Amino acid sequence: MKFKADEIASVIQQEIQQFESDVDVREVGQVLEVGDGIARVYGLSGIMAGEMVEFPSGVNGLAFNLEENSVGIIILGEYLDIKEGDEVKALGKLLSVPVGDALLGRVVDPLGNPLDGLGPIETTETRPVEFMAPGVSGRKPVHEPMSTGIKAIDAMTPIGRGQRELIIGDRKTGKTAIAIDTIINQKGKGVQCFYVAIGQKDSSVAGVIEILRKHGAMEYTTVIISGASTPAPLQYVAPYAGTAMAEHYMFNKGHALIVYDDLSKQATAYRELSLLMRRPPGREAYPGDVFYCHSRLLERSSKLSDALGAGSLTSLPIIETLEGEVAAYIPTNVISITDGQIYLQPDLFFAGQRPAMNAGISVSRVGGAAQIKAMKKVSGGLRLDLAAFRELEAFAQLGTDLDATSQQALDRGYRMIELLKQGQYAPYNMIDQVLSIFAGTRGYLDKVPIPDVQRWESEFLDYVHASHAELHANLTETQDLTGEITAGIIAAIEGYQAIFVPSDTKK
Repeated sequence: MKFKADEIASVIQQEIQQFESDVDVREVGQVLEVGDGIARVYGLSGIMAGEMVEFPSGVNGLAFNLEENSVGIIILGEYLDIKEGDEVKALGKLLSVPVGDALLGRVVDPLGNPLDGLGPIETTETRPVEFMAPGVSGRKPVHEPMSTGIKAIDAMTPIGRGQRELIIGDRKTGKTAIAIDTIINQKGKGVQCFYVAIGQKDSSVAGVIEILRKHGAMEYTTVIISGASTPAPLQYVAPYAGTAMAEHYMFNKGHALIVYDDLSKQATAYRELSLLMRRPPGREAYPGDVFYCHSRLLERSSKLSDALGAGSLTSLPIIETLEGEVAAYIPTNVISITDGQIYLQPDLFFAGQRPAMNAGISVSRVGGAAQIKAMKKVSGGLRLDLAAFRELEAFAQLGTDLDATSQQALDRGYRMIELLKQGQYAPYNMIDQVLSIFAGTRGYLDKVPIPDVQRWESEFLDYVHASHAELHANLTETQDLTGEITAGIIAAIEGYQAIFVPSDTKK
């Protein structure tokens, strides 16, 4: 057989022309075992903690455990398609999520994939899910109010922009309702809101989205869902992903509010992953670093210094207690990280006090710094007065005869409790709150029958808007109780008292 030299030469020439010098250098490993949302992989010796990997099915994972002979991977998606022996590629990058205005009004999963059927999210910007919190020099003290529109909270446990205020209580005591009211109250205030649902029933989250849509709040809100049926790795990642989306606004001189509903479910998911990875269990079987899991998340909420643009990220983490046990492991951890807590008590909730806030245990460590001057002046002694009222009420239940002063304090306390009751999804303007609490704390409601207090308040505010619009405008502008404004409020209250008809005299 004769070789044709020119044919061989042309083949070699063609091969040389088509030769690509770029070699795809990638570290690969092999799946040893897979199940329950985790995979153990052999061969990825140079992988870093938190680095992303890709499975043949297209599903991504995160390096969670770096062991001597293998790597523990948490799988961010459907793990049933992964088999033993599959090749795993290290991607050499950290997990990132899409950010920007394209996410507003959307419902997404923790990886930023849309769940609302409104098409793809068109944004080129991304942020890493794990990010270092701003240092001490990069922050400034909280000083701007983040109004919730709820009288009891804005008066006694005020929240400021950049604060972390824990909402804690048993199930079905109105924790989510407070967070949703706060989101609704941000309408027109330039605050972008993020609601992270972790381990919630899909029907409950659908209800929340419908309420936000009905009140026009979805325009500036992003909902991140990692429901009860979602694998544990995605429930664990969800709060960090939501925070990355919110941080985009903080670092671009904007203001954001994020609600984690709730972190006790995230801690449970983290415990599940850690136990599957054979990490040593500690108290209540949680791993030793569960505190760090929450602290590195919540420390990312801050009020940035002027040099960094003075943006802010406010967080409202929610924790569910069992039988009111605030001394349990996860509640005490999160209480020690946050800047205060709103404690919701089942007894108060079932007694009809909504929000069911216990004024004695609830606290804001920012305090008056997050209130306008007018609110600070009218609500100064309110918490102490209510705490004293609770003690007096317990004493009066023994059937003891009270002196006139104690009886008066008891009567005023009952009226203040009635005044602080508030319907769901009906946030109050800050100036209206000041007018209501001024009337209550100065004793103008002492002669109003208790069943009529809420009607008195509603009609009084309508009266001020209609007949004293200038006074309302002045108070809105100055946000302070000057002598002239105080005299105007007193005149308005006395003018309204003259025309108010109690319900028992109507018959």
